[in-house]
Amino acid sequence: MTRPRCPRCLRPVSHCLCAWLPDLPSRSRVLLLQHPDEAAHPLNTARLAALGLRRATLWVGERFPELPAWLDAPGVRPLLLFPGEAAVDAAAWAATGEGAETLLVVPDGTWRKARRLLRLNPALAALPRLALAPAVPSRYRVRRARAPDALATVEAVAAALDALEPGGGFEALLAPFDVMVEGQIMAREARAPTRRAARVDLPRARGR
Repeated sequence: MTRPRCPRCLRPVSHCLCAWLPDLPSRSRVLLLQHPDEAAHPLNTARLAALGLRRATLWVGERFPELPAWLDAPGVRPLLLFPGEAAVDAAAWAATGEGAETLLVVPDGTWRKARRLLRLNPALAALPRLALAPAVPSRYRVRRARAPDALATVEAVAAALDALEPGGGFEALLAPFDVMVEGQIMAREARAPTRRAARVDLPRARGR
């Protein structure tokens, strides 16, 4: 039987995160481009970022025909949150632009899927990029990352906004994320004794 889910955070009602979601303002607008595989994942951290920021929009798909209109809108400076050799310095970026609004574009998916989003949406290729400096290890303890400095999407968004808008209090974005991670760890530990007992109780087959 399918467990009822919260229509807002999409978590099971018994594990709803809405009570921990902040309502944060930002000078920058955030556009999250989510690969469809991530939308179906139970640990959907891009959605947490979108729900916690007043000026965030979440699109799910692989091709986004509306994207060029957003990137070329008057008074907008798009910035892609993705590593690159010519990545810009966040402080220098924030200090320039003559009042133009930053549009932080964030691909959401594994590295392979995020690169696919870039290939399928050529308008992203020419954007200046923001690469995050190595910081504290990720708090995403329930999902294995290939690189020790890899971050969950909500962590990356919070770090990027902190760099672009110091003092904005974007650490609050991580409150529901921490609750979700802790809940997953507790559920995993609760299941572990049952699995161990099942292995111990199974009789061994004898050879002939």
